[in-house]
Amino acid sequence: MSGTEEMSKALKATTPGPCADFPSTIVRATIVQASTVYNDTPKTIEKAGEFIAQAASDGAQLVVFPEAYIGGYPRGYRFGIGVGVHNEAGRDCFRKYHASAIVVPGPEVNQLAEMARKNKVYLVMGAMEKDGYTLYCTALFFSPEGRFLGKHRKVMPTSLERCIWGYGDGSTIPVYDTPIGKLGAAICWENRMPLLRTSLYGKGIELYCAPTADGSKEWQSSMMHIALEGGCFVMSACQFCVRKDFPDHADYLFTDWYDDTHPEAIVSQGGSVIISPLGKILAGPNFETEGLVTADLDLGDIARAKLYFDVVGHYSRPEIFNLTVNENRRKPVTFVSKSVKAAEDSEPQDD
Repeated sequence: MSGTEEMSKALKATTPGPCADFPSTIVRATIVQASTVYNDTPKTIEKAGEFIAQAASDGAQLVVFPEAYIGGYPRGYRFGIGVGVHNEAGRDCFRKYHASAIVVPGPEVNQLAEMARKNKVYLVMGAMEKDGYTLYCTALFFSPEGRFLGKHRKVMPTSLERCIWGYGDGSTIPVYDTPIGKLGAAICWENRMPLLRTSLYGKGIELYCAPTADGSKEWQSSMMHIALEGGCFVMSACQFCVRKDFPDHADYLFTDWYDDTHPEAIVSQGGSVIISPLGKILAGPNFETEGLVTADLDLGDIARAKLYFDVVGHYSRPEIFNLTVNENRRKPVTFVSKSVKAAEDSEPQDD
C-alpha cells in the first residue's frame, strides 16, 4: 500500500460522516408545584428549601417555582374593591398582603441565594416584591454559586391584579447566558403577549420559564405553542392549592375547580408541565397533587427544532416586521443633586 493510500485510509477512519453522533448536553429540570404558606413568608421559604433539597437530591440542575410563590397569589381576594367603593377590611387585607411581600434585594433574597448555593442549582423563584408600598409580581433568578442574578417584573398584571400590583418596565426582561442554557421567564398571561415573547426570543432564550396561576386545560395549548414557536424548552410552574391553604376570610370569592366547598376542595389545580422545542410533553401536566415535575432536557433538540423554524432567524422578515424594545428604567421621580447642578451651571456657555 502506498503512502498516499495509507493517508486516505486514515482520514476516512477519523473523519465524521455527515450525520456523526455528536453528544448533546442533558439538563435535568424540576418544577415545584406547591402552595404558599399564606401570611407566613418565613414558613413559605422554609417549605421552598425542602422542595429544593428534594429536587437537588434527584439530580436537578434547574428548579422553577410558580408565580407569586413567596407572598402568595391572592386568588379570590377582593380587598374590598368596587368601583367608587373602599372599606377598612379591604385596606387591612392589603396591609397583611404587603407584609408578606419581600424587598429585592434583601434578607429573603439572601436566604434563597444560599439555598441555591447549598443545593448547587439554578433557581427561578416566583415572589411578590415590595418597592416601598407598591407590589410587583416578580421572578427571581439565582445561580448554583449562590449569586442573585437579577429579576423580571411582570409587565402587565391581569384583570383585578392591576388594582394591587404595579407594572414592570423594559429594564427587567432578562435572559441569562448560563452553562446550562439561556434562561429567562415570562409570568402568567404575559405569555399571551406576542411582542414580549418575541423580545425573549430575540435574546436567544432556550430555557423558557413560565411561572403562572393559570391551571386551566387551555393553558397547556399556550405552553405547547410557545415551545414550538420559540424553539425552546418551556417549564410552566403553577401552584396546587386547596381551600384550607388560604386564611379564612368572608370576602374571598373562590372559583373552585370542583363543586364542593370543604377544606380539601381544589382552588388552584396546578397543571405544571415541561415541553420540548419539538412539542413533546416531557413531564406533567400534574392536576392532582403538590409535588415535583421533573424531566431531562436534551439541549440538542433546540437545534433540531430550529432547522425548520427559527422565529428571529431564518424564518423572520426584518425588512417588513421589526420590534423595538425600550429597556430603560422608568422612574416616576428623578433627582438632580446640587453638585451636579452647580457643575452644569459652571460649564462655559456657547455664544
